[in-house]
Amino acid sequence: MTHIYTSENAIDVLNLTKYYGDLLAVDHINFNIRKAEIFGFLGPNGAGKTTTIHMLTGIIKPTSGSATISGFDVTHNPFKVKGLVGVVPEDSFLYEEMTAWDNILFTAKLHSIPKEKRLRLARELLEYFDLYERRKDRISTFSRGMKRRIMIASALIHEPKILFLDEPTAGLDVQSSRQIRDIIRDLNKNGTTVFLTTHYIEEADQLCNRIAIIKDGKIITIDTPKNLKTITQAKNLIEISFDRTKNIHNDLKMLDHVREVVILENKFRLYLEKPFLPLNFIFDFAKKNQLKILSINTLKPTLEDAFVKLTGLHTKDMAIEKEHIKRD
Repeated sequence: MTHIYTSENAIDVLNLTKYYGDLLAVDHINFNIRKAEIFGFLGPNGAGKTTTIHMLTGIIKPTSGSATISGFDVTHNPFKVKGLVGVVPEDSFLYEEMTAWDNILFTAKLHSIPKEKRLRLARELLEYFDLYERRKDRISTFSRGMKRRIMIASALIHEPKILFLDEPTAGLDVQSSRQIRDIIRDLNKNGTTVFLTTHYIEEADQLCNRIAIIKDGKIITIDTPKNLKTITQAKNLIEISFDRTKNIHNDLKMLDHVREVVILENKFRLYLEKPFLPLNFIFDFAKKNQLKILSINTLKPTLEDAFVKLTGLHTKDMAIEKEHIKRD
């Protein structure tokens, strides 16, 4: 039986839940994604991001709740849903000993695309991703950035309406990451809905129309990057540098009004207890310790600051997670 809904959203999720035995991986989450939107899905490792993608794309069945893709229920119409979505997982699904051309054609055959059409689309995609001249080369000779572009091309061969990208720039160099972000923007401008997971908070800030933050299987907020940033007030975050840095960190932490101190190379970032505090206590500290203030700035709130505040995940932990992905 076909379950078709009239929603104008690309994706609708209602109380979606997944248990693995006694482990509650995704806990009754609710959200919708509008057509032609870039929707960010952020959270620490183990928060439930990949499990959610697997349920939405028909890889695993939810324990309870429902989700629809372009009006089709993911449980009742898994084959229809798979034709509507393209999926680019974090780990490569490419066949290393096959050429770029053969990898894309193989995916096209899996989607039963007629020969003439798949040949045309394969050429168009390879040209679009600036890899047509390398079409006869084996994937094993490609850089990580090139492989990621081939993965996205393969995911687009059946012309899906919705593209799921799980950590698309993880482990890539700066230039390759910029290329992938430009591709995401271009696809979105042409009407593709994008569901994006990333550990790089600044990437979500640049790309996403809205962002959901998930922790311990629960969605704790959904909003625009701009609105999320207002959670952290600009006036309670300052960055300061002195003419010396040795033996200062602990003394700064002991100051009244200071909630947390983070060392950033030769600067100190101070998180204050209250917004709009006069900075006299900093000048008094410098005078008492015979320090010269080289620079002092009140910082604008960042999406990462909001993420830290909402999840309780420290910025140092975020850096560790990022390094973990780069190594993998």
